[in-house]
Amino acid sequence: MQIYEELQARGLLAQVTDEDKIRDLVNNGKATFYIGFDPTADSLHVGHFMALTLMKRLQLAGNKPIALVGGGTAMIGDPSGRTDMRSMMTIETIDHNVECFKKQMSRFIEFGEGKARIVNNADWLRNLNFLDFMREIGPCFSVNEMLRARCYVNRLEKGLSFLEFSYMLMQSYDFLRLYEDYGCNMEFGGDDQWSNMLGGTDLIRRKLGKDAFAMTIALLLKHDGTKMGKTAGGAVWLDANKTTPYEFYQYWRNVDDADVLNFLRKMTFLPLEQIEEMDKWEGSQLNEAKRILAHELTTMVHGEEETEKAEAAAKALFGGGADAEIPTTELTEADFEGDTIDILGVLVKAGLCATRSEARRNVTQGGVSVEGTQVTDFKATFTKADLAEGKVFKRGKKNFRKVILK
Repeated sequence: MQIYEELQARGLLAQVTDEDKIRDLVNNGKATFYIGFDPTADSLHVGHFMALTLMKRLQLAGNKPIALVGGGTAMIGDPSGRTDMRSMMTIETIDHNVECFKKQMSRFIEFGEGKARIVNNADWLRNLNFLDFMREIGPCFSVNEMLRARCYVNRLEKGLSFLEFSYMLMQSYDFLRLYEDYGCNMEFGGDDQWSNMLGGTDLIRRKLGKDAFAMTIALLLKHDGTKMGKTAGGAVWLDANKTTPYEFYQYWRNVDDADVLNFLRKMTFLPLEQIEEMDKWEGSQLNEAKRILAHELTTMVHGEEETEKAEAAAKALFGGGADAEIPTTELTEADFEGDTIDILGVLVKAGLCATRSEARRNVTQGGVSVEGTQVTDFKATFTKADLAEGKVFKRGKKNFRKVILK
């Protein structure tokens, strides 16, 4: 099975501009392709991870990846799939996030001469002359067609700014520059980027008379159609300081039975034959499939040593052990009011709940325990002495955190 057919079998492909030509390019290692990453935070997240694994699969098949970091497009903000306008970031924040992205990407993709490369679109977008750009690129785009684009649908309902409306032109121009500067003949992206990607292939055809191609990746969805990648504390990050290796491991360990095989296909490098064999598994065997999923993904993101620590912590918590490295939140004196902190504050600080109102609901509904004892009083408090040696707080069945006074 060649790489294009494997991507199909894993359920990774959504839409393509020319299937026969794309199949020929990627199967024969002739694709120089790019995927864009706008640095809207200081860490990549689970959604980016699937794109990174796709880049690695294609690189292993002989194709050349370009990771395009959006130091320029992040100054506008992609409106695709959004109902509100993104917050404007300073250049300093964007540049900091770009550097964070570069460091994280290097753990997944092999960069270097003749291999993959990282490019920042700030190199050409930040110095554009507005009039020159509009005269060169503007005539290639029909406003009528742009308004029908799926990426603008949600924003049109509440009002689309011209700033966001220009995003398609910027992303299309990226493809043109990458084609001219690096021979990039293909763009990959999430299925919500289809309109922007078609804008790029059309711009290359209009300006250069050349063919370029686009292929979208199926979004990472649960079996009920909702997006993966969110927890009570927010996004699932690839930065260990934002989502610990234990939390990352447990996130995948706790996926629904109906989702585990889909995620094994799309996100791991396990042979398809091995995954298909798991399709026959039932009951407790599905728990083993989840363990395999969590192990594979955590190892790719955080390494074997951190994965072993996460597995040991999970075994201790769920198996009654006490010596594992349980994920810990350290409180400071500033977190206390006088000598105490209430349970709602602890749950929010520990990332077990996103807000105090959510924490209160979990407590009153009996979903919170401390050191194995259920707590239903949302006014319960803890002193500095109580937390001097740390206590394990639990929300729901599988969300744990040791909280200790620093």
